[in-house]
Amino acid sequence: MLPQAVDFQAEADELHALLTTLHETDWQRATLFKGWTVTDIVQHLHESDLMAAASVAGPEPFARARADTQANRDSGMTRLQATRHRFGDLIGKPLLERWYAQVVDLCGNLSALPPNGRLSWYGPDMGVRMFTTARQMETWAHGQAIYDLMGVGRQPTDRLRNIAEIGVRTYGWTFANRGTPIPGPAPYVRLAGPSGTVWEWNDPSPDNSVDGSVLDFCQVVTQVRNIADTALKVTGGPARLWMSLAQCFAGPPEDPPPAGTRFTA
Repeated sequence: MLPQAVDFQAEADELHALLTTLHETDWQRATLFKGWTVTDIVQHLHESDLMAAASVAGPEPFARARADTQANRDSGMTRLQATRHRFGDLIGKPLLERWYAQVVDLCGNLSALPPNGRLSWYGPDMGVRMFTTARQMETWAHGQAIYDLMGVGRQPTDRLRNIAEIGVRTYGWTFANRGTPIPGPAPYVRLAGPSGTVWEWNDPSPDNSVDGSVLDFCQVVTQVRNIADTALKVTGGPARLWMSLAQCFAGPPEDPPPAGTRFTA
């Protein structure tokens, strides 16, 4: 399998294992992510994986799937309302089985593509490797809200290096997406992985840098945590502004959660 697909599958495996322990009532509990329930989060992941599958099928299937989604939005529904409308009573164990089966199928289909190929997505096309990592990233990030709700700790792994890569690459995107100028050169990023490996990006700079754990960095760029709730050391104006707004995912600009509002129960 494509190495990135192996990591995506492993991320889904861990979330699946947690979801199998939930009681039926847990699926309707609100998380600290915008008040979304567990059902909302898994339905959202499933819908995104179905969109990814449409992209794998080709530009035309993806365009049709995107048009169908947009039609619901044009009718006045929010994205959350549209997703709830689409999946209706698909909740609990049936939803879990459907979502997980789709992930397994998607990982296999992504692995069958030429690694250097391109896939359509919201915004610019993406390379197959980065596209696959984006699915890992979304699964990991949205899954955190469920771990937090259930008060379950999650052991970080070196798979986070993939998500950090997206985080670093989307430095410019964070500002372009908001229609604001990039404040300066991309900061030097130095992150320690769970295994003790240290990863570095961009040219070393004592005046413009982000230093700390890969877990903290990934939590910030995916907007799982506010920068103030991490131990990251951020130096310089461009780095500080980036970490206050970082957004490594596609879609309209989103603000990070306020300090102290995302935590493990």
